[in-house]
Amino acid sequence: MLITFFRSIVLYIIVLIVMRLMGKREIGQLQPFELAISIMIADLATIPMTETGIPIFNGIIPILGLLLMHLIISMINLKSLKGREIICGKPRILIYRGKIDAKALKKERFTINELQEKLRSNNIVNLGDVEYAILETSGDVTVIQKPEKRGTIPEDFNIQPDYEGIPYDLVIDGKVMNKNLKLLGKNYKWLKKQVEKFGIKPEEALVVTIDGKGQIFCQKKESA
Repeated sequence: MLITFFRSIVLYIIVLIVMRLMGKREIGQLQPFELAISIMIADLATIPMTETGIPIFNGIIPILGLLLMHLIISMINLKSLKGREIICGKPRILIYRGKIDAKALKKERFTINELQEKLRSNNIVNLGDVEYAILETSGDVTVIQKPEKRGTIPEDFNIQPDYEGIPYDLVIDGKVMNKNLKLLGKNYKWLKKQVEKFGIKPEEALVVTIDGKGQIFCQKKESA
């Protein structure tokens, strides 16, 4: 039992390292070759994890082999447009200028109901509002609405909004993010002064953030 426990930990660490080396895509954004490799890695890790009679390297070596294959295929994707098309395929337009392309749906084995589901996931409930719908190689559908159906933006009214930048975490669960303070040209003394305006110390905060306009958000940790 103890051997199985330690083998599980070793294989988990190996798989975790391999998946991190493969990149940061979400599962829904995986290309077909990435999904295939992910499934095979999971399968290869399971057998030596539970079968103590099988040497653990019988699982680790094939996993590393799949990692090598992934790196090679990824390099082909980066260097060769033709190779990328063969491995990942090409995006296909499902709705063109407001009209559903039935032939494209048939080629991709995509039903009208599935198309409607994808549109709803993009907060669009009416097919008539769509100018273009593109099936990406990852399986996601990118939707471009008709001009009159799109939400307005400041540019439509010749308004130039102020630059907002990105927010920075200054404290997370009572831990001061010194690296972010340094990026902002601030120090702990400044942080303490800002947080004390909320009646607490930095170490007592659940979260403290600052946005591009210098506005501070602070919330105190709840008592255990």
